[in-house]
Parts: sequence; structure tokens; C-alpha cells
Amino acid sequence: MSQVTLLDEVSQWNQETCQQELKSVLPKLVAMHHETDSWEERTNILQIITNRFLPHLSLSELEVECFSIVLPKVVKMFASFLEEIGKQIDGLSSQNTELHAYLRNILKMMVHTLECLSGCVRHAGSFEESVSLDAIRSLPSCVLRILKDTFQHCKDSEVMYSGRLSLVGDLLQGLFKEAYSLQKGLMELLEKIHLDDTSSEEEVSDIVTVIHSLLDMCAVISSLDIALHANTWKFIIKQSVKHQSLVEDHLNHTDIAFSLCEDLCTSVQNCFVMAQQIQQSGLQDVVHCPEYKLFQKATKMCRFFANTLVHYTKEFKAFLAKSCHRFHQLYLQIHSKFPPSVFALSVPPALVEDLRVAVLVPMDAMLTQLLAFRPFAESVLDPDNNSSTELCLPQCMLLVNVLGKISQSEEAMRLWSDGSRFSEENPRWSIFEAVFQSFRRCMLERAVPVWLPGVMLRGQAQGTVSLHQHVCVYLCAYVAALPPQHFAPLEQSLLAAVLQADMQTAVLATDLWCFLARYGSADLCFHYVHLIAHLIRSCPSEGYQLFHLALLLRRLLFLMTPKHQMEFVELFPPSQEENLCVWRHTLLRCLCTEARSQVEEEVLSKASAVLQDWQDSGFRLGNLSRLNKTLECVLVVMGGSNLQAESVVVSSVKIISVIWTRMCSSQVQIYPPLQCTVKLLLSISAAVIKSIEPHVIIQAVSCLSGLTMRKCPDDLILAALEFLASMGKVFFPPNIQGQVLPKISALFNGLLTHPSWLIFQHVLEAFGLFAEITNHEEVITQTLTSEEVKTKVINFLSKTVSQQESADARLERLKEGTSVIENHCKQLERKSSSPVHIGSAEEPCPKKARHETKTEEEYERYLETAESALKALQSIEGHSCSPSPPQWVRLRLEALQTLITQINTTTD
Repeated sequence: MSQVTLLDEVSQWNQETCQQELKSVLPKLVAMHHETDSWEERTNILQIITNRFLPHLSLSELEVECFSIVLPKVVKMFASFLEEIGKQIDGLSSQNTELHAYLRNILKMMVHTLECLSGCVRHAGSFEESVSLDAIRSLPSCVLRILKDTFQHCKDSEVMYSGRLSLVGDLLQGLFKEAYSLQKGLMELLEKIHLDDTSSEEEVSDIVTVIHSLLDMCAVISSLDIALHANTWKFIIKQSVKHQSLVEDHLNHTDIAFSLCEDLCTSVQNCFVMAQQIQQSGLQDVVHCPEYKLFQKATKMCRFFANTLVHYTKEFKAFLAKSCHRFHQLYLQIHSKFPPSVFALSVPPALVEDLRVAVLVPMDAMLTQLLAFRPFAESVLDPDNNSSTELCLPQCMLLVNVLGKISQSEEAMRLWSDGSRFSEENPRWSIFEAVFQSFRRCMLERAVPVWLPGVMLRGQAQGTVSLHQHVCVYLCAYVAALPPQHFAPLEQSLLAAVLQADMQTAVLATDLWCFLARYGSADLCFHYVHLIAHLIRSCPSEGYQLFHLALLLRRLLFLMTPKHQMEFVELFPPSQEENLCVWRHTLLRCLCTEARSQVEEEVLSKASAVLQDWQDSGFRLGNLSRLNKTLECVLVVMGGSNLQAESVVVSSVKIISVIWTRMCSSQVQIYPPLQCTVKLLLSISAAVIKSIEPHVIIQAVSCLSGLTMRKCPDDLILAALEFLASMGKVFFPPNIQGQVLPKISALFNGLLTHPSWLIFQHVLEAFGLFAEITNHEEVITQTLTSEEVKTKVINFLSKTVSQQESADARLERLKEGTSVIENHCKQLERKSSSPVHIGSAEEPCPKKARHETKTEEEYERYLETAESALKALQSIEGHSCSPSPPQWVRLRLEALQTLITQINTTTD
């Protein structure tokens, strides 16, 4: 019987005839389907098989008699349809009717093929008995392959058909609807399948293949239909959890997690783009605009993906070690799109709040789940993890969020607080190191500045706070609950943060260190002060480390008890020169009255002695370093004294009066040590300006007038401005006004044209202070001789803003500035060597300086004198013209030898 005759006969059979002839005719139809080269005949045969014969096959016969034989050929035929369209599509046009009809016919056959496959799926799901995967093994894989090709073709159709899409648009729409229905039916069928411990390895492998195939399809359908995309993901997660015990070792969890992250990130980005478009439309009531419904639909997808990711992470956390880096990046990427990030898009606050609830709340729940998961902690605390600029603030906020959560779990606290201890571990910071490093990188956010919600206080929100305060509060709260065994990494991190170059990070570490000292015992505070003082003494030179340590010392001294303050003064007496580097960085007003009086007395006494030594040495420049160190301490005394102690003022004035007489402007201009001396003299003089004799003031002003200020260091200029501002407190008698006032006017006039905007700002402030309190108004008139300068001064005093900078321009300027500052800090750290070695096992610790008692100092001094005298005697004897010294010299030497023997005998 020919193929045509058989097809005609089969088409005329009724149901009863079909049942009788099924066993003999179906194999012939299958063979005809394989042998024919006509797509139309294959499609007709497929329709006949699925419509007339398939309903009469039992569940046990589906795979063997039909699916395993027919469906692979259907997959190849469908692929040939797509291939043919790809070859012929370039010639499609409304004028080429033959090709137009040809391609439409292919699309119709594709639709009919999907209809046939839907019939197969419906029939397989119509049995009351439970369906096993063995009974329909070929069906899911073949259907999913065809579905993926179909959706890909629909996705590419706009580009593929270009401007000719209208010629086949109705068929493409029908193709998509049929594919949509087919996938829905297939997922419903697969949901009826139940696997248990008795299921075969093939069945487990088949369900894993189905999950992975649908996962691949998600990338195709994500931009086609929201509902289909969501339902596909629901099925993937549901089947993974349903058969968890069987499939969890076989699933590609990394791909699933990555795909979920990408879909969530894309959905959030789309929502922000839509929100920005709503913002740009200028609508007053964004909630009731038509676009808001689309935004709500997109927001639901964000919520769905976020919740799905949380659910999947909870069920399969043990298998997601390789995905933790992606989870970390996802958290940062999403938070970078929300305020207060400076890189967030400008969108209506109501829409941001909707997104915040939909996305950030689930992300916070996910973070809670991952806290005790070591791979996630290693990713967040990775020292080599250099996030881009827009992710710096999210990284800092992530760590702060972790600080607020890990105190509830000892395991999590140990994981995050201690850092890596052994070489075989993956390197990770302690959370303290990570917080300080991330805060340091938030230079732009600190400069803008960004504002964050404060903590609750007495049941009410504190309002917005700076990033510094926000981080500091959470650090202090965590330290307050920190067990003692975690203090070592905390203290190491604090010291490392204080010794790095960024000032604000050092201040943050100082804040936390002060909280630790205050929250702890008085003995702990004294221990820290003792440690910091020794570190200051060990600093080899001036540098940012020294100033950061000095800042910490000043603040810790405030927290000490009076008893400990007195002990500190005894341990580091200012009378010893090695301790001057400690006291020149303190604030005496933080000390109790007894300690402050003792420090003042010893500092001024030491300064007088050093000044006398300098005078005795003939005012040599080589001895200026000692003098400068003592003057720095005198300046500390003047800053910490209430200036009611007459003896302090008198002693200070006496010291600086002597030194001012030795200052020559020509030498000061050349020698840096003299510049340092003048800087200190100016600052001390400004503090006691009312007690200085007029002739000393004349000497000081004359010295300043002889300097070329623009060639002087900035710190000297600032000290000069401080001194000039204080001159407003002084009334000069008429007989000396001509020697002082014109020079003051000239100095101000020259400085008001300084090219540095920063110095110029300080000049304006100093001149404003002088003008506010001076009785010599002619100085002001003589200074403001230029209209340009006069305008600048008036604008400053009246707080007039010359030009308003736009927010975008300001942000761009801050971006450029912060990059310069960051590079400068890195350069400082590369050039400087750390003054302390913390926990260094590779290098030996430097030897400690020998601490000698007063008795030992006397021994050393007398022995040096004796040794020097004997060497001098020996040199005389060597240069003498006589052959031998006189007899009495030998007698004296023998007596000295006897004395030396007696001393040695006594000491033994």
C-alpha cells in the first residue's frame, strides 16, 4: 500500500477501526515519517500519530512504541525548519510572493509541530496512575530542545525579520503562544512525577537534565515574557527542593545561583531605569501615573527573584561555596543603586522605598543566612578584594551590617573577628581591619558627605548621621559585646589603622580606641597611654604616624584618673630630653592640677637650662634642635595653661624675649632649623602677646618684615598669621607706632595676594580677627589699598558667595580631588617605614634603650671626665721635647693607680 493510500485510509478510520488496526499500522506510519523527505508529509503523519493513534497507547507503551522513535526525528525536522528560514530570510519581501508563501508555510508547520507535542504532553498527563520518567523519557528532553529553539527564534525575530516582521507577525505570535502553552503543559506534567529512594539513576539524571535545560532557557525567555520567566524559575526551584535528597549532589548549583543573581541584578536595573524615566517626565503624582503600574510589575519581579534567591540559598547553602563571591558582588551592586550612594540614579523617593522593601529586605535576610558560612566571610574579608569606586560605600555598609548581626552567634563572631591565623587558610582580614580599610576607601562619600540613618535613641530615630558616626557607633556597639579572647586582633587593627596615612581613618580608629579605654578599666587606659607614649618616643622622625599617635595620646590622657596621670608624669618626666617628644604633643588642660603644675614647672625649667646652654655655646645653629624641642613643649604649656599663673607667663616671656634678639631674617630665610624656631616663637608670642615688651614685638615684626613670605614654608606663614591676628589686642604707644604699624600693614598686604587659595583663606581669617579687635584702624586702611583685595575682604567678612557650584560639577570635582588624596596617601606609605613592627617574626626586634638611674648617670659623667683628662695628659707627654716627664708626675700617677685599685676593691 502506498503512503498516500495509507494516509487517506487512516484519515477515514473511525475510533473502532483504529483500535483494531493500531498494532499493525502505527509502525508503518512511523517508518513513513522517517523515510519521507517532505516536511508537509512528516507534519501530517505526526498529526495523525498524535491525534488518532496516541490516545490508544497505554502509559507503558508510550516511550517504546512512539516517543523514543518519533520525537528525535521531530527535533531534527524542527531544526531544519529554522535552518531553512535562516537561509531564505534575506529575500523575504511583499513583492516576492512565492518566498513569502513558502516561509509562512514553514512557520505554519512549526506551529502544527508544537500542537502535536502539546497533544503528546496532554496524553501523558491524562493517566490516573502516577507517571514515571521512564515511561516518557524522550518527551521532556525533545520538547525542551524544541522550546528553546522556538523562543530563541521569537527573541531574534525583530532583528532577523527587520522591517518585514509584519509579513509573518501573526504566525510568530501564534508560534510563541503555542510554545508558551507547551512549556506550561510540560511543567504541569513533570510536577506529577514523584521520585523516591527507589527511583533509578536514569530517572534522577533525567530530572536533573530537565532542571538544567530549563535553566538554560531562562536566559532566552527573560526578555520575552515576565510571567513565563517567573513560572520557569518557580518550577526549577520547586523541583530542586522537591527532589533535594536525590538531586542536590548532581545539580550545577553554581550556574543556578549565578543565573538568579544576574536576573535579580538586571531586574533591579530595569526598575531604576523606569523610575528615572518617570522622574524625568516631571509628573507631580507619580503613584497614579500609567507608568507606575509597569513599575509595580517590574518591582514584583525583583521581589520574586530576591525571595527565590533567599529560599535557594537556605536549602542548598552547603553547595554554594563557589557562589559566595557572586553573592558578595550582588549585594554590593544592588546597594550601589540605592541612596545614599553618590552613584545612585535620581528617582522619586516613593519608588525607591518600594524597591527598598522589595529587594533590600530579602537581601538582608540572605546576609543573615550566610554569616556563619566560611566561604562567604572569606570573600567579604579578602585582602585582595579591591572593589570599584562605586562599590566602596556598599562594602562599608555590608561590614557595618555584619557588625550588627554577628554578636548573636559565637561561631560567627569567631569567624569574622579573628582573621586568618594559619598559612593553610585562605587569607582574610579581621572584620576590624576590613571596616577600617573600606572606610578609608570611602573618601568621596566622606567628602560629599553622605548621610545615613542614625540608631534608635529612647524609642525615637536619631535622624541622619555622617558616615564616620554611623560606622563608629556600630563598631563601639560590637566592641562592647566582644569577648576578651578577640581583643588581640582588635588592638592590632586599631594600631595599624592609626599608623596608616589617611587622617579620617586614623581618627575613626582613635574614636574606637578611646571608647575601648573608657569602657574598660582605668588600668587598661593607663596601659594604653603607656604604650602609645613609648611608640611616640620610638618614632624616628616627623611623619603622619607620629601625629596620629599624638592625637591618640592627647585624647587618652583625658580619660586617665588623676593618680594615673601623676604616675605618667613620673614615668615620662619632662626634665629628661628623651621625653620632650612625648610632651610636645599633649594638651595640659587634660591633666589634673597637680600633674599640670609639675609639667609646667619642669618644662619651663628645662627650657631655661637649654636656653642657657645655647647661650653658653655661642648661639650655634647646630644646637637649635634641642632648643626647638623645648620650645615646642613651652608652646604646649602656653596652650594648656589658664594664663593666670604669673610665673608661667613671666618665664615664657623671658625665654622668648632672649631668643627673639638672636633672630636674623637673612639667616631665617636660609636655614630650616631657624625657620622652625621662628614658627614656635610666633605661636608662643601670640599666646602671651599682652605681656611682651614693645621692643621685643618690634624685633619680631622686623624679623617677619625681612622675610620673603612666599618663599617660606606654609607652617611658618600660618604661625605668622596667628601672631599678626593677636597684634590686634595690643595698643602701641605713639612713639613706636611708626616702627610697627606700617610693617603690619605691609605684611597683611603682601599675604592678601598669596597665590595659594588655602593660605589666602587663612589670611582672610587672620585679617578679620585683627580688624575686629584692633584700635589702630589706620592699619586696615593702609592694608586695603587695592580695590580687588578690598572686595575679597569685604565679601569674606559679609560671607558673600561669589558663585554657586552645581551639584554635578561639585561631585566631579570631589571625585578628582579624592583620587589625588588617595594617591598621595599611598605615596606617603610607600616612602615611610613603619616605626613599629607588630608581630614580626621575620625580623628581630630592635634593642631597647638602656634606662639609667641618676647614680649611673653620675658614674658615667665622672668616668668620662677622668678618661678625657688622662688622654689629654698622654697627648702632652707625646708632644713634649723633654725625654721624660718630671718626677712628681710619676708620683701622682702612682697615687691615682692606688686610688683606682681601692675603687675596684670597694665595688667588688
